[in-house]
Amino acid sequence: MLCLTDLTLSHFRSHKVARLSFDGRPIAIYGPNGAGKTNILEAVSLFSPGRGLRRAAAQDMVRRPEALGWKLTGIVKSLGRTHEVEIWSDAGSARQVRIDGKAASQLALGRISRILWLVPSMDRLWVEGADGRRRFLDRMAMSFEPSHAEVSLIYEKAMRERNRLLKDQVRDAGWYGALEAQMASAGHAIHCGRIEALSLLAAAQDQAATAFPVAELELTLTEGEMPETEDDLRDALAESRFRDIAAGRTLVGPHRADLYGVFAAKGVPARDCSTGEQKALLVSLILANARALAERIGAPPILLLDEVAAHLDADRRAALYDEVCALGAQAWMTGTGAELFQELGERAQYLEITETDGVSEVAVP
Repeated sequence: MLCLTDLTLSHFRSHKVARLSFDGRPIAIYGPNGAGKTNILEAVSLFSPGRGLRRAAAQDMVRRPEALGWKLTGIVKSLGRTHEVEIWSDAGSARQVRIDGKAASQLALGRISRILWLVPSMDRLWVEGADGRRRFLDRMAMSFEPSHAEVSLIYEKAMRERNRLLKDQVRDAGWYGALEAQMASAGHAIHCGRIEALSLLAAAQDQAATAFPVAELELTLTEGEMPETEDDLRDALAESRFRDIAAGRTLVGPHRADLYGVFAAKGVPARDCSTGEQKALLVSLILANARALAERIGAPPILLLDEVAAHLDADRRAALYDEVCALGAQAWMTGTGAELFQELGERAQYLEITETDGVSEVAVP
């Protein structure tokens, strides 16, 4: 199993101090808006690589007005092993990680914990810009292979340096060669990781008996096709230099990709579906990702489902809870009232969050 059994928050967001213990069951967190429910989910999301479910800078997570820095401590049970994880930021510093008493990278963190999330800001995934859809797909790819995050960083860094040359109107080919080689290597790995993730998701959806709609997904490019090999991508970057100089940015590569989704049963593009259908498609994909991971690594990931119950009718809520429990996943779910989780019964643990004078308080009912 993969779960958090203990979690301590210190000066994190609205939480001054919170010490929580869990047994692996789903966790239903309820309380009024603004009480600090999502802050707990954000804390859990930081036990995976990246900037968490809000994509916030470390200094923005510190509790005000003290601004002393913040710290999270957790016990992660991962595939038969237990790890003590500490994540913290001193006032204004970058996030730091320690696993079992030793300094660790975010890649190491990704290898012991796999965490997926669905938050309200993702509800417009299908109708807004391609950036959000790429991040959505890349987090799925990273859940299957944590090194996907590392190659993404390598690609982005090399592309930033190449874009600087383009904006400076540099035309000497010698300045571009090494950067384009880096971009080609990392970019090809990114593309392959995305394709593999889509294949695993499709298989997980095809094999499932679920109350949620199947989404057919396709990776597309703004223009043209993604070069098939690393060499092809390096050649495409070289050939595109003069066009890129005119544009002031790189116009070839995986950063130009988009994720196209279709509501399979209706044959309707996801962007044209109703708000409820779009939400159901997202839930379906998160559950498919969890099933595929359970098949691949032997345990489902931790799921963070923020305010998910509020957007589903009673039948769909019950179906979601049944699927989460059947998976055996530790799902952290938030809602404004305990009644939104009544279908879970004793299959879940419950936390009630209240707020007094800007300080969140956690109670176990």
